Amino acid sequence: MRFEQLDVWKRASRLSCEIYKATETVQNWGFKDQITRSGLSVPSNIAEGEERETNKEKVRFLYYAKGSLGELVTQLYIGIEIGYLEKHSSLEMVKEAKELAKVLGTMIKKKESKIKEEPAVYQTK
Repeated sequence: MRFEQLDVWKRASRLSCEIYKATETVQNWGFKDQITRSGLSVPSNIAEGEERETNKEKVRFLYYAKGSLGELVTQLYIGIEIGYLEKHSSLEMVKEAKELAKVLGTMIKKKESKIKEEPAVYQTK
């Protein structure tokens, strides 16, 4: 399956677009850059991982995506608190980010269980 067909990639891509729209009027370039990078990192790492050859490599990039979701949730909360982001829509994005993290966690577990089944030639130390 291509990454473009994955529901988690589609949802993460939509979330990234929402973040860009929500921060359109933010004047603090550092905050805006950081939160949009976190959001963009999620679907990007899902895609990069799915293009890798082994499950071990795929898992590594899924962990990166999951980590970026943690960053994003933190930045959304801070953006709300300091008045950069509208509360209701940002809390909806937090909810979506947390749901995506759960989906990625499930994907990671499934792929990790398959790592043990891969031929030794694909396993790296």
